[in-house]
Amino acid sequence: MLDIKFVRANPSVVREDLEKRQDKEKLSWLDELLDADAQYRKLTVESEALRAGRNVATKAINEAIKSKKSPSEIDGLKIEAAQIPRKIKQAEEKTRDLEEKIRFYLMRLPNILHESVPFGKDESGNKVLRAWGKVRKLSAQMPPHGEWLEKNGLAEFSRAAKISGAGFYFLKGDAALLELALQRFAIDSLSKKGFTPVTPPFMMSRAAYEGVTSLDDFEKVMYKIDGHDAYLIATSEHPLTAMYKDEVIGEENLPIQLCGVSTCFRREIGAHGLDTKGIFRVHQFNKVEQIVLCKPQDSWEWHEKMQANAEEFFQKLDIPHQVVSICTGDIGIVAAKKYDVEAWMPREQKYREVTSASNCTGYQAARLNIKYRIGKQGSQDERKEFVHTLNATAIATSRALRAVIENHMQEDGTVSVPKALLPYMNGIESIGKKTA
Repeated sequence: MLDIKFVRANPSVVREDLEKRQDKEKLSWLDELLDADAQYRKLTVESEALRAGRNVATKAINEAIKSKKSPSEIDGLKIEAAQIPRKIKQAEEKTRDLEEKIRFYLMRLPNILHESVPFGKDESGNKVLRAWGKVRKLSAQMPPHGEWLEKNGLAEFSRAAKISGAGFYFLKGDAALLELALQRFAIDSLSKKGFTPVTPPFMMSRAAYEGVTSLDDFEKVMYKIDGHDAYLIATSEHPLTAMYKDEVIGEENLPIQLCGVSTCFRREIGAHGLDTKGIFRVHQFNKVEQIVLCKPQDSWEWHEKMQANAEEFFQKLDIPHQVVSICTGDIGIVAAKKYDVEAWMPREQKYREVTSASNCTGYQAARLNIKYRIGKQGSQDERKEFVHTLNATAIATSRALRAVIENHMQEDGTVSVPKALLPYMNGIESIGKKTA
């Protein structure tokens, strides 16, 4: 969330950002937030004055008793002093109500966008920055990837639906090895760049989840555990960022570079068509994620590095792709800037999203209260600031696997294993049965 001090000092900046996002509802919220904040600060001053007055009244009563003032005068002082606790309680109740109102609006106001984010109403306003590789034309021999997997005995969709419902699948044999190879390739590549592999808990409490994203919309795609304060994670970005909740990190320990390895769970699935029997958009998938916590002045450099890592993975897999800068109307509330890598899918003859890279600046850190210490602990020059948090997909295996199948399918019906994955495939160089 945005720091209230920032909003208070820069209302025009927040207003201009909301206008870029074309978010009329939150524009009205901004005025209500500023009004509530002004009332809160006024009440805080009044409460402090009341507490100070209570001390003065108590002292005046004691002095009146010591100096043997008349009983009526002492009673008058006591009656006056007796009203103060009631007034303090009323002020505290109003203050709590205002605190809740302020937090409600702060948790829903979006992050401040970077000036380079393109303007647009929806995804049609996203800007293509660059493209890599030669796109492949659709051949008559290329079946849908789900049918190809099933025909070759490499996936089970009907049996998965029988026990789990639509949107789930079994991967078998060489396809399962290929998925594991994608994960190991990403983990090893990131480890060489200083990222520490981490497998997180697969469940998080609501309070922790609200620290990393707004549940107003995101809760619709998450699985809630009945009877428990727990949600299945939608991405390892969420637990790996939230793990530092309410902590102060030493400046010398930044940046923190994590490589999240997890299964991800989402209620959303694809529409009818190519996604119906396939693995591109499903309820459960595996993902390797880049997470960085760093000093504010370093976050934009890290954003570009993490994006470069994602592009490098798909170049080494020899999959044509394009890089897109997400526009103001499509970016969501957490990121200040976001890139997508979209891989070429020959069956559809179009690019489809396979990775995202977001700089969330101090937005998640403010929600989670993650700060770093500048200066020596306990010294006069010690101060604390919010860290910046970033996340970027390395490999979402179900999407990457489809891209590999379609872009490396041969005329004989087999799929060649990309050279980058061969060290992880136990000598297997192609998967599937020959049909020619």
